[in-house]
Amino acid sequence: MFDLSNKVAIVTGASQGIGKSIAMLLAKAGAHVVCAARSIELIKKVVEQIQSSNGSASFKQCDVSNSKDIKDLIDFTCKEKNRLDILVNNAGITKDALLMRMKDEQWDAVLDINLKGSFYGMKYAIRPMIKNRIGRIINISSIVGLTGNAGQANYAASKSGLIGLTKSIAKEVANRGITVNCIAPGWIETEMTKDISLDSKDGFLKQIPIGRVGTSNDIAYAVLFLASDESNYITGQTITVDGGRTIN
Repeated sequence: MFDLSNKVAIVTGASQGIGKSIAMLLAKAGAHVVCAARSIELIKKVVEQIQSSNGSASFKQCDVSNSKDIKDLIDFTCKEKNRLDILVNNAGITKDALLMRMKDEQWDAVLDINLKGSFYGMKYAIRPMIKNRIGRIINISSIVGLTGNAGQANYAASKSGLIGLTKSIAKEVANRGITVNCIAPGWIETEMTKDISLDSKDGFLKQIPIGRVGTSNDIAYAVLFLASDESNYITGQTITVDGGRTIN
């Protein structure tokens, strides 16, 4: 089960955190993984780590908010491997502020990377997937896109927009053998969340029925399922991976 042998995957934001865990797990399952991120030094290290574990991987520097960078990433992958089976739109940032204090640049940066980046990725990935009549697109959203969060209007808008975008594209390509789904992580221990104060962490934990913070591997395993043949009747969905936070 969940065998990705002979599959080719792209993971954006693969340099650390959730993206790194996704890239490593997909490679472990047999896929060739193209690791993409803005930091070429970090993605080189991820690729070396995958290869040292007998996995197959390559890297491409990419700013997902740049349309040309994304097109070049897709072209690079198809030229290198002659196919693209899996796209994981994971790259994302936060620039938090209360709405009255939020600068235009903070709004634009978050929307450009978190939402427009996924738009570009899907736009250019769909053509080679249609050619092979198979494809798995997995977009990493957030429970903040479902619930909202004070001080994160830009982030919530981008992640909520990603859920709507996912549903729309799923309808467009369902008859071409391509599925498009979202994963909405809850609180996951990553570089993005490490600076949260201890008091805040204690408060968050009380709202999680499972009683622990999630790990990047919790998200990676959900991605693996959606990337596999076993998920071929699931599309347009948002799978929440949050330890029960949104039901509490």
